[in-house]
Amino acid sequence: MLPPGAGSVLAALPAPRGKNAGSDDARVEVIDAGLVGRFGQISGPDHVLTDIHQLRTYESDGLRHYQRPPSVAVLPGSADEVRQIVLACHEAKVPWVARGAGTGLSGGAIPVEDGVLIVLTRLKSILEVDLDNECVVVEPCVTNAAISEAVAPTHFYPPDPSSQVVSTIGGNVAENSGGLHCFKYGFTTNYVTGLEIVLPDGDVVTVGGKELDRPGYDVVGAFVGSEGTLGIATKVTLRVVPLAEAHKTTVGYFDSIEEAGQAVTDIVAAGIVPAAIEIMDELTIEATESWTHAGYPLDVGAALIVELDGSEAECEARLGDVMEIYERRGATDTRIAEDEEERALIWKARKAAFAAMGYLSPYYYVQDSVIPRTRLAEVLKRINELSEEFGFKVANVFHAGDGNLHPLVCYDARNPGELEKAEELSGKILTACLEAGGSITGEHGVGLDKKKYMADMFSEQDLAAFQRLRCAFDPDQLANPDKVMPTPRLCGEVPGPYRKHPLEQAGVAERL
Repeated sequence: MLPPGAGSVLAALPAPRGKNAGSDDARVEVIDAGLVGRFGQISGPDHVLTDIHQLRTYESDGLRHYQRPPSVAVLPGSADEVRQIVLACHEAKVPWVARGAGTGLSGGAIPVEDGVLIVLTRLKSILEVDLDNECVVVEPCVTNAAISEAVAPTHFYPPDPSSQVVSTIGGNVAENSGGLHCFKYGFTTNYVTGLEIVLPDGDVVTVGGKELDRPGYDVVGAFVGSEGTLGIATKVTLRVVPLAEAHKTTVGYFDSIEEAGQAVTDIVAAGIVPAAIEIMDELTIEATESWTHAGYPLDVGAALIVELDGSEAECEARLGDVMEIYERRGATDTRIAEDEEERALIWKARKAAFAAMGYLSPYYYVQDSVIPRTRLAEVLKRINELSEEFGFKVANVFHAGDGNLHPLVCYDARNPGELEKAEELSGKILTACLEAGGSITGEHGVGLDKKKYMADMFSEQDLAAFQRLRCAFDPDQLANPDKVMPTPRLCGEVPGPYRKHPLEQAGVAERL
């Protein structure tokens, strides 16, 4: 909503498509013309987008089920320009959403229709490489992979989502991304030591630094994973680690994904801590082989990839232990990377899993949930039962070490009702994970897509605590509104048992 008395410019823009979309002939109210002009003064007119065809570029993130264009997109060229844009929005009481590469998979970067999209893609500099202190300082749109390239060949940055060649650090910080190395090395939160943050009122604060454990409240920890609801990180200090002396990468092939899951349990129980431990089922193998030709057999139920790192002697010893577990658990065949080229090929297939799924299905719904490792077999069995019940193929690929599942529900949106049916199936998979003692997200975030499940995982008191933290940073709730929290909440609401919100009483919003 625009501030009282603000003169608005109306444009006959097409209505947003996809979920939450209006009618095709809806008119979209565009941000106040004076505010748009102010953005042009800050970042230059060429970096302020109001044409609907340009705005369509930013109407969704990697989760294409939700699509809506912003009223205006601004591409700042510096941290100070970000500050000025946020301050202008604060003064006009206009909501905004920050966006990087747009590779997120939870709808976290979906624009607000009557708001501003702050696109950070011009902030892509590595500001400092300090290997003496094993850290780097970067702007938010530096890609994940670029950091490891910058500190090679002696160091690397462990969090490595499959999209690391395009996903950016700002988004990684927002979602607390993980990746293939998360079991041994941890998530983004374990590597962010300092942040420069533009708060929702336009103030700039610096928290943390190059130290690993600064005294005081852990504001850095609170910000990482906050999904853009507490402000915008314009500078990020990250810890990097020395590259291991040796790597050993092996693949075990099994008749069923349940057998592969049991092998994972045995490996961890044996005290082995692989650098990475991943599972792909037969559908995922079929898709990735169509693209990468990495040499995975097509007649197996699952492939278990285990990578060991450390000293040469340690890797050799642990490799023998892993191979013994493969044999004991009935692996039909095994593969050991003989050189770096073969190692890269093995991982190329795994990292291509999401993109390669297009070989099997024109559309797929990606889910992200976590379960205890000891419940892998039963949850995977339940996913298979749900797949048969709904009549949709479900491809399973996941970070097996920490039980982070990524089931991909395959469907065809061109057939009426299939999107809704796929979404229902995806929700039942989430419920199965919660019933097994898991979580609704491991690394993709809650965003718009999974906020309705927050009340299934957290109590009303938990959600009230989250809201109090959010309001401490953003009392006007202009930063990425309508994300994460399951119901419309205003700062100052009394926590406790649920009370019908005035917006619900007016018929404007409904409790999910």
